[in-house]
Amino acid sequence: MKRITIYFSAGLFLLGILTSCNKTTSKSSSKTGMAYNNKSNGGFEVNGKIKAGPGPGLITIEGGTFVMGGSLNQDLSYEVDNVRRRVTVASFYMDETEVANVDWLEYLYWIKRTYPNDAEIFYNALPDTLVWRQPLSYNEPYVNNYLRHPAFRDYPVVGVNWEQANEYCVWRTDRVNEQILRTGGYLVDYKTLAGGGKGGAPAVAKTSAEPFNTDIYLNGQFRGEGIDGKKMKKDLNPNTAAAASGATTGKSGPVRPVRLEDGVLKQPYRLPTEAEWEYASLALAGNTEFENIADGRIYPWNGLGVRSPKRRTQGMILANFKRGEGDNMGTGGYLNDKADITGPVRNFTPNDFGLYNMAGNVNEWTADVYRKLSFEDFSDFNPFRGNEFVNKQISNREKGVYAKDKYGRPIKDPAKSSKKQKWSEMQSNIAKVDSSSLAGKPYNPDFRGHLDTVNASLYGTTTLVNDRSRVFKGGSWNDRAYWLNPATRRFMQQDEASAEIGFRSAMSLVGAPEINSKGKPQFTKFKSKAKSK
Repeated sequence: MKRITIYFSAGLFLLGILTSCNKTTSKSSSKTGMAYNNKSNGGFEVNGKIKAGPGPGLITIEGGTFVMGGSLNQDLSYEVDNVRRRVTVASFYMDETEVANVDWLEYLYWIKRTYPNDAEIFYNALPDTLVWRQPLSYNEPYVNNYLRHPAFRDYPVVGVNWEQANEYCVWRTDRVNEQILRTGGYLVDYKTLAGGGKGGAPAVAKTSAEPFNTDIYLNGQFRGEGIDGKKMKKDLNPNTAAAASGATTGKSGPVRPVRLEDGVLKQPYRLPTEAEWEYASLALAGNTEFENIADGRIYPWNGLGVRSPKRRTQGMILANFKRGEGDNMGTGGYLNDKADITGPVRNFTPNDFGLYNMAGNVNEWTADVYRKLSFEDFSDFNPFRGNEFVNKQISNREKGVYAKDKYGRPIKDPAKSSKKQKWSEMQSNIAKVDSSSLAGKPYNPDFRGHLDTVNASLYGTTTLVNDRSRVFKGGSWNDRAYWLNPATRRFMQQDEASAEIGFRSAMSLVGAPEINSKGKPQFTKFKSKAKSK
């Protein structure tokens, strides 16, 4: 079968370089005739058509249609896992590997370094290493060693609950975007920030002790002496030039921070949806030619078995799982999957998208709220269950300043509506937020009672399922082969953890969904015949 693996160079990962030209395709508006990027006529800036590359650690997944639940031909647990529904998943990015212990230790180190006197935030980020304890097993050595010992450095982090995984994604987004801005000269570089520049004093100490946050930066609230870099973008707005007293200026005039419209920053890291995870795990793109899928799959690889059919590796187990009762690793002298508990995150052969361990090693958290019959309820494009819309709280209505928590991140409140409100309605809601009054029910599109967003009379009372039940998938080192099928699904409370559950991050792809157009038919791109006078 044809194997499709999409990789990007290390330079793209580390530097966040954009993958297209930086010149505009047109120098003026096709609708008004006014020139773009001209400070004389108002300074409206337009960048070229940008297709951003993935963030560090991510692989590009070209989306498409597939039958969700279609790879499972039996339902041993009677949990309605093999209900089938055709859906479409948009193109996105996904971590090449599960998040490893070394990645989590980097996260913990940053927290300890940034908040040396805040024991609470560090404690809340610690994985629950007690998940290894079993009353009738001698797993005690893993309690202290699994996370921190270098022998387990490249093993997937476990004992992390769903909430902690989401917090890690938020932290990772900010660190990746900060890296892009500091190495690009839009913010003070790391050497100067640490006190290695002129004067020897840390630059950030002059203005702010808060760490970088993407939302706060994009709202213009992370600026000033000791923060702004030497290669900021020119500000073409003539009003900014006129108000030079409050503007940061460079050698060629006023400068500004990066905007979302510049295409420099990466989209937020997040947990993948259940549909994205299942689609990426199956990787049917490897069996597809001219929109025809030549062969289906029941695992992330071809064939009906769990052993390699290739001559050099014939008979070897293709994933880290429990082969049978009491058999976690095979016979001494010839171990079948080379692991007793978890194994390194790059063990075994990646699937046709280039993703490692999409079956076995550890189960993985997804973003979705669990319902038995989700397949009957959610949309067929980018299906996801668990939307809870939020708005950033405003602390200053006139200037549009976001309210921040003690860690410098925007405070988010439940959204009151699913649509754009009138100005008068928005001002009324802001007033309520300013007075710390969140009267009324927040808007929530997930039907958890009879069209009632706060009806808890059924879920969590007559069943074990409630609004905090989250889907995990993939099978683990301690699961039988049945759970290696990408369509199987289980749930656990979002504040609980296990030695058998880890996670990997995803990121939305913006722009055209086709990843590689080479060799594929394309319509000719015609030039506009419209004339401007």
